[in-house]
Amino acid sequence: MAVGKNKRISKGKKGGKKKAADPFAKKDWYDIKAPSVFTTRNVGKTLVTRTQGTKIASEGLKHRVFEISLADLQGGDEDHAYRKIRLRAEDVQGKNVLTNFWGMNFTTDKLRSLVRKWQTLIEAHVDVKTTDNYTLRMFCIGFTKRRPNQVKRTCYAQSSQIRQIRRKMREIMTAQATSCDLKELVQKFIPEMIGKEIEKSTSSIYPLQNVFIRKVKILKAPKFDLGKLMEVHGDYSEDIGVKLERPAEETMAEATPEVVGA
Repeated sequence: MAVGKNKRISKGKKGGKKKAADPFAKKDWYDIKAPSVFTTRNVGKTLVTRTQGTKIASEGLKHRVFEISLADLQGGDEDHAYRKIRLRAEDVQGKNVLTNFWGMNFTTDKLRSLVRKWQTLIEAHVDVKTTDNYTLRMFCIGFTKRRPNQVKRTCYAQSSQIRQIRRKMREIMTAQATSCDLKELVQKFIPEMIGKEIEKSTSSIYPLQNVFIRKVKILKAPKFDLGKLMEVHGDYSEDIGVKLERPAEETMAEATPEVVGA
């Protein structure tokens, strides 16, 4: 190798090492606000990269889906711990992310605990449209129950009875969902009103137990309407602080300025 020809040999790599920047330095925290049907409105926080050039922070936040336990949304009520609610970010106002209901599911352990031997599992699902044009798919689950004075160990339903029960489930789910909007429907899901009604109306065919709406999917949502979202969030208003009353002595002192050199 000719001396002095290869000048780069002693200089190291071209460009040098880049300094590792902290990715969190470019990010902001936003508060997640749940709809007014839930007791707890402040659900948590989420991260997003700050607005930079054409990449706007609020656009990166919109349509994010958060999965939260219903127990947390209902003020720590552990009776609802087995239900997971999905909330989708619809709009960003200041440092608050306004969300709307986007589905519901059961925890795996709850579902596993319901399934047992010596009984029949009956499932049904139906696609429904609410009055405010949300298309949902609702899944229902129920189990046969032993009669009070039953001696036989098992309680299996006949296939004709299963078909009747399934039909009844679909009818009730359709009737309940098509007669109200999404906000009212969520209010029916929380205390499991639909499940109780199915249990009551199918008792003449075969007594059921543990009837739940185990899953709700939103298949199609209408065009975004800010007015509707504000309705769902009810009394929502951005925190701008509280006006404080100043003591009378302070205001008097300000009103009479001191005359210097009188």
